[in-house]
Amino acid sequence: MIRVIKIDVNNKCDVETAFSIRKKVFVQEQKVDPQLEYDEHENEATHYLAFYNDVPVGTARWRKTPNGIKLERFAVLPEYRNKGVGDTLLQKVLEDVIPLNLTIYLHSQLRACSLYRRNGFAQEGEIFKEAGIEHYKMKFVRK
Repeated sequence: MIRVIKIDVNNKCDVETAFSIRKKVFVQEQKVDPQLEYDEHENEATHYLAFYNDVPVGTARWRKTPNGIKLERFAVLPEYRNKGVGDTLLQKVLEDVIPLNLTIYLHSQLRACSLYRRNGFAQEGEIFKEAGIEHYKMKFVRK
């Protein structure tokens, strides 16, 4: 029912599909400035698409930073939330990055913190704003 694939940044169709999901979630739904949503890290990041019954409904990416592996741009279309898509997407990304043996972290919108907590992340520090939206830094806690 839910399937996640890693996409090649040279595959224009898959990249456009991922960007379309991000546009719907971040730019249209959450009113994030498109200039902030699409950045210079697109080509260096590893991108994913999540499918629900073969319909593309979610996306995410990760990239190496001086602080470790940063998970970013997790987006699931509203009508597919609370169906396990976010968990499956996050678990696939973690499966790929845990073996790199680096610190894994992300900036979570407040409403998504429970998703990350139940998948092994812990909050660090105080709430901060990114793109006008409140976030917590969260770090993956290895077992």
